[in-house]
Amino acid sequence: MAETPTLTIAELATRSGVATSALRYYEAQGLLPAARTGGNQRRYPRSALRRVAVIRAARTMGVPLADVAAAFAALPAGRTPTAADWARLSRRWRASLDERIAVLTRLRDDLDGCIGCGCLSLQRCRLFNPGDRAALGGDGPRYLLPDRHEAPPR
Repeated sequence: MAETPTLTIAELATRSGVATSALRYYEAQGLLPAARTGGNQRRYPRSALRRVAVIRAARTMGVPLADVAAAFAALPAGRTPTAADWARLSRRWRASLDERIAVLTRLRDDLDGCIGCGCLSLQRCRLFNPGDRAALGGDGPRYLLPDRHEAPPR
């Protein structure tokens, strides 16, 4: 029986466009299976390319790695995600993405009237200085002065 071709970490990194350090991290997080040779070198199944592609797509959408790990864990016997699996995963993540889009849209719209970090104690700043909290610390750029009492929330 012929041996299944595998990829070294360098080959997987080159083919997937992901740094070797990221691949090691994904492996440590249980996202990417790897076998070891007698010399303790990593060998990845060719199907790892599909897993890395799903991880990259999910990360691009802002899906946390913990959610990706949970999705992979739900696959039968650690199977490589198929197109049908991806469709299911993306539907599951859609609500979370829609929520993040709404938050970012509100942030973008609030930035239209912003001139920075609320350091001029603008009464109408809803981002870093709601209710003109900075004015309680005195006049001037309260978030930039060395004696500031509180930093703007991040």
